[in-house]
Amino acid sequence: MSTILIVDDDDAFRESLAETIADLGHSIVQATNGRAALAHLRGDEPLDCLFLDLRLADMNGIEVLEQVRAMKGRQNLAVVVLTGFATSDNTIQAMRLGAFDHLTKPVGRDTIANLLHKIGASEQTVSTAAAPTDYVDDRIPRLLGNSEALRDVQKQIGRAATSDSTVLITGETGTGKEVAARVLHDVSKRKDRPFVAINCAAIPEDLLESELFGHVKGAFTGAVSDRPGRFTQANGGTLFLDEIGDLPLSMQAKLLRAIQERVVTPVGSDKSSPIDVRIVAATHRDLAQEVAQHTFREDLFYRLNVIPVMLPPLRERSADIIPLASHFLAMTAADGGPLKSLSASAEARLLSHAWPGNVRELRNAMERVAVLARGTQVTDDDLAFLVNATPALLASDISVGLLDLPLPEAIERLERASIQRALTQTAGNRAEAARKLGISRQSLYTKLAAYKLG
Repeated sequence: MSTILIVDDDDAFRESLAETIADLGHSIVQATNGRAALAHLRGDEPLDCLFLDLRLADMNGIEVLEQVRAMKGRQNLAVVVLTGFATSDNTIQAMRLGAFDHLTKPVGRDTIANLLHKIGASEQTVSTAAAPTDYVDDRIPRLLGNSEALRDVQKQIGRAATSDSTVLITGETGTGKEVAARVLHDVSKRKDRPFVAINCAAIPEDLLESELFGHVKGAFTGAVSDRPGRFTQANGGTLFLDEIGDLPLSMQAKLLRAIQERVVTPVGSDKSSPIDVRIVAATHRDLAQEVAQHTFREDLFYRLNVIPVMLPPLRERSADIIPLASHFLAMTAADGGPLKSLSASAEARLLSHAWPGNVRELRNAMERVAVLARGTQVTDDDLAFLVNATPALLASDISVGLLDLPLPEAIERLERASIQRALTQTAGNRAEAARKLGISRQSLYTKLAAYKLG
């Protein structure tokens, strides 16, 4: 049996959660605000877990978590952050502070039981480093979206930010791999040092070594002066190696040496210099398959794949499509363009599109309609250039008249068809179906019951 502190100023939710946890055989302590919780935590009563609401009447849950992490004897306490509305920032910041998980209310009994089982079975070690409080800035890149698939990525990045380990980001073109790398840098202890990016596929092979490691004057024709490479430019910070899967084999060995020995030797020089960089690599390729085909070095793959982060394609996070589209329209308005909104027919068109270009394609589409749409509301006709947004893309339950239906009925039919399709593709595996749909298993169970599909 564990002793669990629940901190939430919503009496109904707190008492319901306490009842559920008590029914699971655990001892409960309750607090209605952050100060009361901190006062209890400063005592010497043993605690095994803290359920902490993000928004409290007297202080922010993140502030409470920061103080908990500074308390002697509480640095490794398992903390579950609860919120009614998850954002990229609060998810990443909570995980950066060593939260065991970050859950969106309401939370089902099965989710709580599974989580407490994981906490009990885990020998979790959290970072005691003070987290930055000033990195939340509207100007920095963000991984936008609240689908379960993307929230998993946000949590991974929050955890990865506590170390200097090499990270390998994979995902289809347009999923936001460089954005993820920048977010990781901006929430890490290296945030005040350089973030340097190089696209390995965009540099000619004969210039790559010079670009990465630099050169000295006279090293080759045109080398009229010494020039530092990207490793040196990123010293103390983060080096982002984009499209690492396109790196020629001849350069892979040299890159491996630099990563292993943490030194670089400029072209034309016999002197090596130590470097202190965090490596973040990204690729749309399947590097394991490339290794099997002998087009990518196995030893380099293992050096890069220390912390793997996989960005899901947009089609697997359908819950994010409309919020992202609205966000991109608002960005255009913030830059001086007219503020435009999405009509019901436009939303249906966006949801039915396959998005082969992922978030990048969606952003470009919104920039296009923000300029070309004639009215203040984007219509289905304005999105006619999305040529594969057809009902045939979806399950047979969706008819050609979908766009003529009232929005609630159209959404219901779309959800029903999407769920049936996901269950068919996963041979009835509900956990996998929920992942493909970008929703939690509890949400899937709720929808299955509502639509009588289970």
